[in-house]
Amino acid sequence: MSDNDSKFSDREALRFHSFPKPGKIEITATKPMATQRDLSLAYSPGVAVPVKAIAENPDCIFDYTARGNLVAVISNGTAILGLGNLGAAASKPVMEGKAVLFKRFADIDAIDIELNSEDVDAIVNAVSLMEPSFGGINLEDIGAPACFIIEQRLRELMDIPVFHDDQHGTAIITAAGFLNAIYLTGRDTKKVRVVMNGAGAAAIACAELLKALGVLHENLIMCDSKGVIHTAREDTLNQWKSAHAIDTEHRTLADAIAGADVFIGLSVKGAVNREMVKSMAAKPIIFAMANPDPEISPEDVAEVRDDAIMATGRSDYPNQVNNVLGFPYIFRGALDVRARTINEEMKVAAAHALAELARSDVPDEVAAAYSGRKYKFGPHYIIPAPFDPRLMEFVPPRVAQAAMDSGVARKPIEDMAAYRRQVSNRLNPTVGLLGEMYDMLTSHDKRVIFAEAEEDRMLRAAVGFKSGGYGTPILIGYEDVVAKKLRDLGADPDEFEIHSARTSTKNEAYTDWLYKRLQRIGYLKRDAQRLVNRDRNVFSACMLANGDADAMVTGLTRNYYQAVENIQLVIDPKAHMQPFGLTIVMSRERTVFIADTVMNERPTGEELADIAQNAAAAVRHLGHKPSVALLSFSNFGQPMREKADHVREAVGILEQRDVDFEFEGDMAPDTALNPDLLKLYPFARLSGPANVLVMPALHSANISTKLVGALGGAKVIGPILWGFERSVQIVRMGSHTSDVLNMAALAAVGSIDRT
Repeated sequence: MSDNDSKFSDREALRFHSFPKPGKIEITATKPMATQRDLSLAYSPGVAVPVKAIAENPDCIFDYTARGNLVAVISNGTAILGLGNLGAAASKPVMEGKAVLFKRFADIDAIDIELNSEDVDAIVNAVSLMEPSFGGINLEDIGAPACFIIEQRLRELMDIPVFHDDQHGTAIITAAGFLNAIYLTGRDTKKVRVVMNGAGAAAIACAELLKALGVLHENLIMCDSKGVIHTAREDTLNQWKSAHAIDTEHRTLADAIAGADVFIGLSVKGAVNREMVKSMAAKPIIFAMANPDPEISPEDVAEVRDDAIMATGRSDYPNQVNNVLGFPYIFRGALDVRARTINEEMKVAAAHALAELARSDVPDEVAAAYSGRKYKFGPHYIIPAPFDPRLMEFVPPRVAQAAMDSGVARKPIEDMAAYRRQVSNRLNPTVGLLGEMYDMLTSHDKRVIFAEAEEDRMLRAAVGFKSGGYGTPILIGYEDVVAKKLRDLGADPDEFEIHSARTSTKNEAYTDWLYKRLQRIGYLKRDAQRLVNRDRNVFSACMLANGDADAMVTGLTRNYYQAVENIQLVIDPKAHMQPFGLTIVMSRERTVFIADTVMNERPTGEELADIAQNAAAAVRHLGHKPSVALLSFSNFGQPMREKADHVREAVGILEQRDVDFEFEGDMAPDTALNPDLLKLYPFARLSGPANVLVMPALHSANISTKLVGALGGAKVIGPILWGFERSVQIVRMGSHTSDVLNMAALAAVGSIDRT
């Protein structure tokens, strides 16, 4: 992934890594540690039992410890990103980041280990001695040629997967895109002519994998900084380069690329010019993956060729070669069959799986998870999107099957269909909801109002929104105060749009508009003027209502309900829809959506049915299949109390409406969420645990969501406002900068027209 994918200030990056606690990872116990008995089982004397079991049968280590889901991310810092040899200590932020990606994308626990040595023997010895601790080894940012030697020797010494992602990760994603580009252009892999510029770790791995896919040795020309790697070269070639030397008369990249079908660049910016691209064969395939800037830009290619298929390492162009599509899922499959290694067959299987995923029709629920963006296989989509939730379903099973077929799996999977279901559910789709949302926003430039820009948390969120490329922030506050705070954050005030209600040229127009709206419900013109002048929420909402912005976020300085009331003075509900609040509660095991958490204090049966129906639609919009439980203190009339009548009434109304989602009620929350308790009621309509919980009243909804958020163990997002004509989101007063940024993004997404 390119360093240019997101732009941000140094201060913002440092704060991200230091607040609220240093670093990006921590250790969390998976067993209760509340009582003396818990401690006795976890340590002495209880721990002696699995110790003896493992001593008798070493394979039991996978049953009684976390080893089977634990990967070591190892570096010596000799090739950090595009920064070079900065040492082991400097590589730690990158390795922690890699550990986070393992967890985020494949639910693999990873620990970073930085080795302060450039001695190959010392590194090999140190890593090999750690084999009992880990299920796999991910080597990262180790310079060539040492990386080749280290990986080769560790693979020979260790009986667990060893994978140098800088080599093989890039190669696998490139190979997937290559397969699809070959398919689209109607070429034969055995006849295609490939030119590769760059002869480092990633390039060597790409060449080897392309040959494993069928590219002939004599049809692949590799170039380094001295030109074509050919058999007559007089300078000394290392064993990895010499393995790809061919007998050819070509001596320069320009010579080699003329008439070539495919160019793969893993070198430097500007290595390829327009004339070279012009000289390529019809329908050229160009992978320009230099970091941070490609060998040639897509714009330059487009000026001279309208028939090219192109990929880069950047997220701001189509067809991003992003390693996160590979390593988490490859390790997931390898760990699940306890593979002894990651071999060529497993890499090929991963490449084919990724290629197949890109070619498959994107189902509506995946499109919904990307807020309506529809992906379709073609020249601009030959590599899957990094946040496609189906990656877990496609890649690990194919890798696991290849491990079994090639004889390196110690724990074969007996029911692959069941494994596919299990692994696809391992990560709840809502875990990727925010990433998918931000990914989608980069293709829209939505103008989002940050209504309390003098607040540090709000302003930092606005800076992050702009620097991430998610849209254009509009800052509301006194210009001089906001400008000073921006400078303190290392941002340039001239790059931001700042408005103060008192000095705005739109003040009079907004006042007239608001007075016309409110004059028949008791407001004088001076009341409207005072609201516009003094209330930033009202001023911001007027700006939004009059089309001067697309969305709005507020809430840090005002009680939530006061903010809602002020906004309702300006913005109406959607026609035939009762606004409501949807709160997302994300735990390690599941995600549930709770409604209504904001608007309706004690809904009637009719209103409760409306909330259930609208909440189901919202949840489907967010990429989930809704299963709705209308909650109560009772279970199907036990005990039968009048205070639950409106819940039972709502269930009857939903029955009459013939809705397109599962629902049931009245029922207690433990019955709705616990499949064992649900089995006690065989007549219940729910096929499994509910994921949408409709609360019987506002007080119960508020208490439950705030209690969960305060106790910890789950992430609470929201409430998210649904049902207003314009997109507004309100944060709680104690919200962190990340919460404000998330809600601003949700507001921006809500403003996108999906018709």
